[in-house]
Amino acid sequence: MEEARSQSSDELLSALRRNWRLWTIFQVNLVDAQCPLPAPVRGNLIGLSNFIDRHTASLLASPDPAQVEVLVNINRQIAEGLLEGQRAAAATAAGGQPPAAPAGLRETA
Repeated sequence: MEEARSQSSDELLSALRRNWRLWTIFQVNLVDAQCPLPAPVRGNLIGLSNFIDRHTASLLASPDPAQVEVLVNINRQIAEGLLEGQRAAAATAAGGQPPAAPAGLRETA
């Protein structure tokens, strides 16, 4: 999606639609009663996906490459969190201590 910002309008719209589809898949899984994530995490991700819905719909109606950065940043942060989770699971499985979560991804009380 980041590359699409500097491409044609059609490329940008296509990238936005693909990203929106991905987040729709997340939404479907998050509202499923069988979703294994804790309720607070699910709620936060559903709220984030609702923001992505609104932001993407706005961009599809009025494409602005500068406004795509918000979606790119969200995707990167989610990807980093998932990668960190995989690293922690691998460390735990290997008998080590899981690494500390990055400051921006730690739960707060």
